[in-house]
Amino acid sequence: MVFSSVIFLLLFLPVVLVVYHVLFLPVRLGWAPNVWRRAANLFLLLVSLVFYFWGEQFLVWIVLASTMIDYVCGLIISGGFSRRPILKLRRRAERRWSQRLGLTLSVCSNLAFLCYFKYVNFGVDAAAGALQSLGLGADWAGNIGRIALPLGISFYTFQSMSYTIDVYRGQVRATRNLIDFACYVTMFPQLVAGPIVRYRQVRAQLVQRMVSFDQFASGARRFAIGLGKKVLIANTVALAADKIFALPQSELTTPLAWLGLVAYTLQIFFDFSGYSDMAIGLGRMLGFEFPENFNYPYIARSIQDFWRRWHISLSTWFRDYLYIPLGGNRRSGARTYANLVTVFFLCGLWHGAAWPFVLWGLSHGLFLVIERAGLGKVLARHGVVGHAYALAVILCGWVLFRCETLSQAGDYFQALVGLGAGFGVGPEAAAYLTNDLWFALIAGVILAMPTVPVLEQLHSRSLMTRRGPGARRERLVVDVLRGVGVGVVLLVSVMAVSSDTYNPFIYYRF
Repeated sequence: MVFSSVIFLLLFLPVVLVVYHVLFLPVRLGWAPNVWRRAANLFLLLVSLVFYFWGEQFLVWIVLASTMIDYVCGLIISGGFSRRPILKLRRRAERRWSQRLGLTLSVCSNLAFLCYFKYVNFGVDAAAGALQSLGLGADWAGNIGRIALPLGISFYTFQSMSYTIDVYRGQVRATRNLIDFACYVTMFPQLVAGPIVRYRQVRAQLVQRMVSFDQFASGARRFAIGLGKKVLIANTVALAADKIFALPQSELTTPLAWLGLVAYTLQIFFDFSGYSDMAIGLGRMLGFEFPENFNYPYIARSIQDFWRRWHISLSTWFRDYLYIPLGGNRRSGARTYANLVTVFFLCGLWHGAAWPFVLWGLSHGLFLVIERAGLGKVLARHGVVGHAYALAVILCGWVLFRCETLSQAGDYFQALVGLGAGFGVGPEAAAYLTNDLWFALIAGVILAMPTVPVLEQLHSRSLMTRRGPGARRERLVVDVLRGVGVGVVLLVSVMAVSSDTYNPFIYYRF
């Protein structure tokens, strides 16, 4: 079940919201709020499991197993099996062997799930390819069954694992309440594609949250905007991008290659940021505040700046749980560079078990090393040059990210620079440029920049300089127009979803 589906929008979500807020009504009225808040958590846990079961059936056991293992490991680390109150561990205190064992069990079990379901196929294929290149038989590879990749396993294993690590570090207190913890891990708004939420970010909300009208309205607006990004922009450009990237080398002309790359560049941003907006909006409608995941990454002036803006919850996860423990930038320059390359090698592998993903991650790590070695200071003094450089690296990286094999990526790079096997100078590309695609491309370019926030800021400054009824009427008119605009986006998006248009979700396969 995806957010941009009829069954979710017109059945699952309305029923969940109605029942959830009926359960939450006594909390607002002050009638045994702790009891009814826990009842709402239990309901949210159950519907989240239904949400996941809808798409993955009995693979839901992986989520449940990961949740139970980390819940128990959190109690082992914190001493929660005794009757004493659970306290945060002292940050710099020596850890007992049982605490180290609890952390080891948690990390190893989560990584075992991730490696088995995500990387066994990749390992078998790599071994078979290596043997064939040596002239040895690899017929055995075809007899090994393919392992299905469970939805969202890369996200919920990282999320659940961060809990036990934070408990071990003394950054958060463990919980004895299994329902609250399971609700945190499985919460359907961000279960299968993030943002990666840490327990310490929602711990207080699990037991103390309220849902105000303003918060619910803000969440509904955010969800509608995210749905519009996904359905009206990402889906439209995805149709052209997928067709162009599927062309054989002999038909891929330079104009077509650039059109496909621009379309995919917009698709992956609006697909993923749209999903994140919907997840954040759903969280607010349920009383939770999830972390932001995107901050206009295509205006970045360096690759370092790009990773401060793109998939923020993942980049900060790698920073806090891998880069800094490896030594970060506190060691020698060579060690810092090695840490960066290691982190982004694993970042590429996290995104997909294929060589193009690995090369994509390594390339970003390499450019970060180059920037840290001195290029970053030069880029900081020349904003336009820095933006052009960052955009070029990002676009080239998306070729690797989208292509299924390195040979396909090589062919595509050749086509981009005019060295491909395709011929023709324009008619082929023009055939893809429908009115819908033109609209999506123009809207995508405008909205990929902070156009709306800048206009809102300018308008707010203008109103601050004026007083009286005229300014109040103008503010009211703008608020009404904004609400009408969001409503139109929601209506058109639901109509597009109902018409059964092209509706892929990129990050569902990660």
